[in-house]
Amino acid sequence: MKYLLSLFLLSVAMQAQSFTASSSALPDAPSQQLFWTVDNKVNISILAGFVAADAITTQRGLNQGLREVNPVMRPFVTRGAAGEAAGSALGFGAGVGVVYLLHRSHHYKAERTTMRMIVAGEGGFVANNIIAIR
Repeated sequence: MKYLLSLFLLSVAMQAQSFTASSSALPDAPSQQLFWTVDNKVNISILAGFVAADAITTQRGLNQGLREVNPVMRPFVTRGAAGEAAGSALGFGAGVGVVYLLHRSHHYKAERTTMRMIVAGEGGFVANNIIAIR
């Protein structure tokens, strides 16, 4: 029964691909979407707020005797506020840069998904810091 169902679905998929559009009914090429949409502005603003909150809570945790767990950020955050600012700026720029590259390569769905995952991850880091310093 599985093989019969698989064969049926495969034949339906093949038939669906054989339909062609008439040459006169082709739509115009879609225009390129803008990167600075309201959605991206809001997401990038939220990300900037989370990065700032992460920097503040990380420095408070370090002052209370905790240590940075992320080995990539450890050299930055142990240099004080200036190092924290540099590391946060690099991380923020990398995140927005990846999203922009996805946008430029016309992967709009991946762009939105990646931005939301970055925002959610940074929010998780802030929540973890707040729990640790309480």
